[in-house]
Amino acid sequence: MSIVELRHLISEHLSHIDDVSFLNALKTIVESKAAKTYQLSDYQKERVSKARKELRNKQSISHEDLHKEIDQWLNTK
Repeated sequence: MSIVELRHLISEHLSHIDDVSFLNALKTIVESKAAKTYQLSDYQKERVSKARKELRNKQSISHEDLHKEIDQWLNTK
């Protein structure tokens, strides 16, 4: 079955479905596949670039180490 035929068949079936919950779920699925490419602002691009540079220069902390530091800090109170 071609893409055009499949789209037509799905469209035909959808026209007979009255379940709003099902249609909303299907809408979410379709929108996730048809989503456009997200465009970053200049500020966001700058922040991503800075974060990548920090990673390259080993100026970051792992999630696990961060939690250890937080736990230590919380236990000092």
